[in-house]
Amino acid sequence: MVLSSSLGLAVVVFAVLAVGGIVTGINGFGFAVVGTSLLAVVVEPRTAVSLMILPILAANLSLVRELDGDGLRRCVRRFWPFVAAALVGTVAGMAVLSRVPTRPLTLVLGVFVLVYVVLAQERVAVPGEDWVRERCLIPGRKAMAAFGLVSGAVFGVSNVGVQVIAYLESLNLDKRTFVGVVAMIFLGISSVRVATALALGLFAGDALVLSVGAAVPGLAGIAVGRRVRARIPQGAQRAATFGLLLLIGVRLLGRGTGLF
Repeated sequence: MVLSSSLGLAVVVFAVLAVGGIVTGINGFGFAVVGTSLLAVVVEPRTAVSLMILPILAANLSLVRELDGDGLRRCVRRFWPFVAAALVGTVAGMAVLSRVPTRPLTLVLGVFVLVYVVLAQERVAVPGEDWVRERCLIPGRKAMAAFGLVSGAVFGVSNVGVQVIAYLESLNLDKRTFVGVVAMIFLGISSVRVATALALGLFAGDALVLSVGAAVPGLAGIAVGRRVRARIPQGAQRAATFGLLLLIGVRLLGRGTGLF
């Protein structure tokens, strides 16, 4: 990954992360996929995925405080097979990321973004969704580890974590525990991703500096979004976010296929 050290690029990256943070703060979810998909419009997808590593780490570091000490220990005991397998899958996904050509990666990212929109929206029932949930989102350490491995691989190559959210939602956790567990899982994965990205050379040139700097406008955007959340109807929040992601996903799909 090669980046120009121009001030203009840094301004664009920081502005995109601020917008992604605002959208996320308003909706309360999706920082990784919103930020990555927005960045992928202005830089190549491999660069977008890599630049989001540290902002995602920072965002989840702030959210994991939803769990107190006892809650964190209980969650670690319960979900360690998922987290451990997800870490292995993430490293494998990042290894693929460092080798996939730009156009196929753009296509894959576009598909993942569109799948995220389809699964996250609540207005239209997705055919076969219940069937998949019954057979894939099942209790037990072996099933948890298998799903964690696949989830980590997808997240490692794309920053899309809707499969992790779907799994945790199936467990009917209370809101505070849910937010804390999501943050704990992504915090653990993101910590490993930093070391893996350095080892694979994904932070070449000024990418590491940009990723560190991008965490600041991303967190600031999330804070702003949280402040204005109550003033915007929930339906409008979700419609605007999914509409934006739909446009981005179609755009990435077009670039990946060479159609437009």
